[in-house]
Amino acid sequence: MQITSEQRLDDGILEREFTIGEIPGTLWTPASAPAPLILMAHNNGLPKGASRLVARARHTAAYGYAVATIDARGCGDRPRSVADEQARADLRRVMQAGEPVDELFESLIGPLVENAVPEWQTTLDTLLSLPEIGGPVGFSGWTAVGIRLAVVEPRIAAAGFFAGGYVPRAQREEARQITIPLLFLLQWDDEGNPRQRALELFDAFGSREKTLHANMGGHVGTPWFEVEDGGRFYDRHLR
Repeated sequence: MQITSEQRLDDGILEREFTIGEIPGTLWTPASAPAPLILMAHNNGLPKGASRLVARARHTAAYGYAVATIDARGCGDRPRSVADEQARADLRRVMQAGEPVDELFESLIGPLVENAVPEWQTTLDTLLSLPEIGGPVGFSGWTAVGIRLAVVEPRIAAAGFFAGGYVPRAQREEARQITIPLLFLLQWDDEGNPRQRALELFDAFGSREKTLHANMGGHVGTPWFEVEDGGRFYDRHLR
């Protein structure tokens, strides 16, 4: 793990940019250590520097958690393959034409999940070796990646998922295997994500303890108080 930059924020949180091989990431750690770790992934592989993710990560770190995020392959500053570029161009064209997009989402999101999960596991291996990180691990954000990671990675003890991204059919089936505590956030009027599909996914999760929070509003309208409720959810299961 190579630290490429670091800064101490006003609230005492240490923010560090790092690379693990080809994987770029950001780690926020509170002054209190060791701290439980939360892996935070933005829906559909948006860059780790996205303002909403950074704000959520810093707020979560202020609750006393170490928070880490990485750029998935083909996202952020990482190069995209010719196939990636073609899939995204096709998706933009079909969406502008108002045509069905599920199959294109399958061809785009499916490979992203397959590539991202091993890199999250590599990142987890490295971060858990740091003295300032200890205790259970949580996941927050990108539902498709979170489902696969929770299925293959026994170190994930609790997860908060956002219903605002496409979940491939493979992960909808895998949802039945999940048994960890879940907090599922749904924007009731999300333009691009059918409400009924999100409700069916929530029903499919195999967890005995799962909570659905639904709020009025569109894709980016999740109320800020859900970050605070998320902090209480992780306190119950990671402390």
